[in-house]
Amino acid sequence: MKPHPKILDRILEGLRESRTCCVVGHVRPDGDCVGSQLALALALQNEGKRVVCWNEDPLPRKLAFLDAEHLFQQPSSGQEFDCVVATDCATFERLGAAGSCIERRRLLVNIDHHESNSRYGDLNWVSGRTPATGELIHRLLKVAGWPITPPVADCLFAAVSTDTGSFQYPTTRPSTFQVAGELVHRGANLSRICDEVYQSYPLSRVRLLKHLYNHFRLTHQDRIAYVWLKKGDYARTGAGREDSEGLIDHIRDIEPVVIACVFEELDPDLTRISLRSKNARVNVSEIAEAFGGGGHQAAAGARLVGRPLAVQRRVLAALKRALNSRS
Repeated sequence: MKPHPKILDRILEGLRESRTCCVVGHVRPDGDCVGSQLALALALQNEGKRVVCWNEDPLPRKLAFLDAEHLFQQPSSGQEFDCVVATDCATFERLGAAGSCIERRRLLVNIDHHESNSRYGDLNWVSGRTPATGELIHRLLKVAGWPITPPVADCLFAAVSTDTGSFQYPTTRPSTFQVAGELVHRGANLSRICDEVYQSYPLSRVRLLKHLYNHFRLTHQDRIAYVWLKKGDYARTGAGREDSEGLIDHIRDIEPVVIACVFEELDPDLTRISLRSKNARVNVSEIAEAFGGGGHQAAAGARLVGRPLAVQRRVLAALKRALNSRS
């Protein structure tokens, strides 16, 4: 096995010395967050640890098949842990309600692949060049010598696959395919994962997708595509917040588009923006950071306070400046 970062030895020392562990992830968890959390929780359970797996938000329906043991739960206060591991979460604030429930801990470990990570843990393993946190968890288990069982392999394959756009994003590296191949060898059920994650959507999501195609807008010589998702849109379609996962890709994939943006109404004066870029010269993480958010070069997000039209003007102006400075 190739040499590994020394921080891994310190993390494994902390985990091995711990009897009670909590694995937490960011609010509105995606496939990488859920897969990383569950894979690590299952691996720790297999090592005889008492483990809880917490997230402020419920497990997305399309990922429920990964949690046969129903480990994924919402946090509760008053518990004490030897070790808390945060996976795929760039800032402590992104843990949401889980953050206030893990105050009684001996050690906080932060494992993440976001370049914007704020290094909030006692031990921080942040690898911005790695395309998915699931790949980091895979390496952790390999270095530890802990068995990668078929359920763990399912979780890690889902994590790596979803955060690389099914191995289509430019962040995908040769090692990513090697990891995916090993996970299939270890028992990952490729056909079931692909069916559950990519080929089975509720009708409510299709209705939300119809709204997107009917209401998206193009600007700046059709190089910017954007759309709003309001609370009323969710109510009319019967969709939940999780149904919006990945919708941005549909407007990003329009041929002239360089940057795609989804504005999502959280409250009358609070908007969540999701950004995607398909040009290596346009780093949407820098744009998101200017609004207090972060992410990756090709995928990032932020939350902005202000009236919707004011937020839209500010964000579109920033996107146009980014395009103009790199043209």
